[in-house]
Amino acid sequence: MTLDPIKLASQPIPMGTGWLLGSCMEARGKQELWAKQKPEALQVLREQSIIQSVESSNRIEGVTVVADRLRPVVFGRSKPRDRSEEELAGYRKALDWIFTRKNRVALTPEVLLRLHAMAQGGTTSDAGAWKRRDNEIIEILPSGEPRVRFVAVTAKKTPAAIEGLCKKYRAACEDEKLPPLLLVATFVLDFLCIHPFRDGNGRVSRLVTSLLLQSHGYEVARYISLERTIEESKEEYYDVLKRCSQNWHENSSEIIPWWNYFLGVLRSAYREFEQRIEAAETRTAKSDLVRQIVLAQVEPFTLADMAAQLPAASPQLIKKVLGDLKQARRVRLAGRGRGARWEVIRR
Repeated sequence: MTLDPIKLASQPIPMGTGWLLGSCMEARGKQELWAKQKPEALQVLREQSIIQSVESSNRIEGVTVVADRLRPVVFGRSKPRDRSEEELAGYRKALDWIFTRKNRVALTPEVLLRLHAMAQGGTTSDAGAWKRRDNEIIEILPSGEPRVRFVAVTAKKTPAAIEGLCKKYRAACEDEKLPPLLLVATFVLDFLCIHPFRDGNGRVSRLVTSLLLQSHGYEVARYISLERTIEESKEEYYDVLKRCSQNWHENSSEIIPWWNYFLGVLRSAYREFEQRIEAAETRTAKSDLVRQIVLAQVEPFTLADMAAQLPAASPQLIKKVLGDLKQARRVRLAGRGRGARWEVIRR
């Protein structure tokens, strides 16, 4: 386990890591002030964050649905039609469960099993159950050849490993000798290395990240999708995870690169939160949010894609913003009719 309180207490924190940590802690202190500046914008941000979090966390794992089904499924206006839609609806339920907790949730194996059951849609035989067979993390080389990147904890040892990890986390939090953000990051790394489920480990890791951050007062995940930030940097995410899982079984793995990545994601989310609140002060909240979401697109997109990501914005508003951005040469349109796709012009 990387989450060894004694070992972590003697771990030197580089200046860059300390700067990231301090920046996140400062943002936490300002989040209530930002939220009070423009309360009418918060609902728009919440709805958008839900859509993006559900879509990105599942898309990282290869689970996708067509654009015109995303919004109805996520907001419960349409029953899931297949396994992929069930998993999207389940992830939304898990987010609702996390963000409606009024008191801090004690981290236990049962909580992780509950998150897994919801994220899997509750439709598979192993939803909410530890893996029954040993598993390996496979990466595909550029040549197309598969290679074992990491051998996870065996199925037999998984329940005890998760129990021990949760106990160490709770004890370290009560001891209050280590920064909570570093404890959360370290817990997530160990969880991913244990890889306790047959499927859905990545999704549960992102859900438990939001849960633990909220328990320590970091509530930005309510308004800005951490999952979307991770998806946009997924190459770095996998590279850092690969680096920090090496020699994990021998208890000699690195942790600093993972801390830096984790804190970087959180800091980016807080910066985006602040920018959107400040922007809402000088222009219509919805118009500004549509503009920011459009310019954040990485791949070509349709009007339906934007409607799915922006449930609070009308199609007319989205079209108007796209027209303004096209005139400003920030986006271009290719094709006509339903096949027409927009693309952000990178500068």
